[in-house]
Amino acid sequence: TQMFFDNEKYYAYVERCRKAGITVPIIPGIKPIVFKNQLNVLPKIFRSEIPEPLAAELRGCESDAQVKEVGIEWCIAQCRDLMANGVPSLHFYTLMASDSVRRIAQAIY
Repeated sequence: TQMFFDNEKYYAYVERCRKAGITVPIIPGIKPIVFKNQLNVLPKIFRSEIPEPLAAELRGCESDAQVKEVGIEWCIAQCRDLMANGVPSLHFYTLMASDSVRRIAQAIY
């Protein structure tokens, strides 16, 4: 899928696809946020909403280092939930976030 930050949107999308008869695996796309400006840039470019709890945490960060940590923790929780709900796999968008993805993978696998 396109990157998303709200698992409920993924689950609803998969359900709609299944009802439409689509049976191929639908792999969730995960993107760790690493820069504060991504709070505004990602929704505009990729048309993906950032949930208010995540947005509020990001707005409260004073540095990109803090943003990166929030992004990692959000993705760890997001991935654990997805895995607990039986996703077929996880696809990570690593552009400018390879260190974050490495840390996320270490935490979830």
